[in-house]
Amino acid sequence: MIRAASGDELEQLVLRYGDDPRRGVQRALAAALHRSEELAVEQDRLDGLYGTIDAAASNAVIIGIDEVGRGAIAGPLYVAAVVLPPRPRLPGLDDSKRLSARQRQSLATMITDVAIAIGLSSVEASEIDRIGMSAALRLAISTALSHIELEPDLVLLDGNRLGIHPKERAIISGDSLEAPIAAASIIAKVTRDELMVEVARSHPEYSFESNKGYASPEHIAALQLHGATDMHRKSFLTNILSGQERLF
Repeated sequence: MIRAASGDELEQLVLRYGDDPRRGVQRALAAALHRSEELAVEQDRLDGLYGTIDAAASNAVIIGIDEVGRGAIAGPLYVAAVVLPPRPRLPGLDDSKRLSARQRQSLATMITDVAIAIGLSSVEASEIDRIGMSAALRLAISTALSHIELEPDLVLLDGNRLGIHPKERAIISGDSLEAPIAAASIIAKVTRDELMVEVARSHPEYSFESNKGYASPEHIAALQLHGATDMHRKSFLTNILSGQERLF
């Protein structure tokens, strides 16, 4: 009974068995109370994540935007735009960087199931080389926004203001503070990671399935041995592969 109890039922059991001398009963009470405290903390965290949505009008369209892959040396840049409803709350929703791959995958499924709208865009490595990362980021965000067929009341952007939308609000560390941005970070991360795992089948020597295109020691060693592929951002590799003619 104690293990399964929560809320008011647990409070009643604590009153009834708080002085019970049996060690098993006391261990069960301690574990149940600890679990209840953890659930309360998580509920408070979720309430904070959904605070902007809750404070807005019931029909307000709040778009969260985040990118993945800006610091990679291979693979595309991905941007996701997500509109979430106030309910249901998504348990465990958080910045994608704080989650395991399994948690991200599970949450991506839940986000896809409940989201009002999702927009996704990418910019390939060759285009990043051509126009630069700043322009690539702006292009990806604009494209992801264009895939949301709703007029936004607020556009929440992780990081610094870019001036892409008149209703834009930039929030430093927004992926851990705002539910729509957290959801966007998860969708972008899961989508890009799946692509890099697929690309790894064609280029197994670079271990894309594990490094996802970032500059891990193994990835750098493979670059120095094999040179760059068409998935690599050549403009990012000058210092890594200086003097290697086969880079281009």
